[in-house]
Order: sequence, then structure tokens, then C-alpha cells
Amino acid sequence: MHTFLTVLVGILLLATLGVLIAGMLGMVREPNPERSNKLMRWRVILQASAIVLLVIMMSLLRS
Repeated sequence: MHTFLTVLVGILLLATLGVLIAGMLGMVREPNPERSNKLMRWRVILQASAIVLLVIMMSLLRS
């Protein structure tokens, strides 16, 4: 269970980084505010998911 959550948190962190980089590159290359806004919303969702899973994992490790 701990390994699964660790891998899942890692995947979410990498996905967050990927969306962040894609959003920044998109703002530099073609300033499309709708696409940038959508990517930044996805970044916030992925980042929040990673934090929630990290908190769950830490609470399971304390038990």
C-alpha cells in the first residue's frame, strides 16, 4: 500500500511539473489565454491531489 501511494504521488508530481512547463512554454510561444488558463487549472488540481495523497500517506505511516 505504501509503495503504491509513493508511486502515485511521484506520478502526480511529475504530471504537475509537466503541465507547469507546458503552460509556461505555451505562454511564451503562442499567447493563448484560454489554453494557458486551462493548463494552470490542471496544475492546481494535480498539485492539490499530490498534497492530499502525501498527507494520507504520512498519516498511514504514523499508524
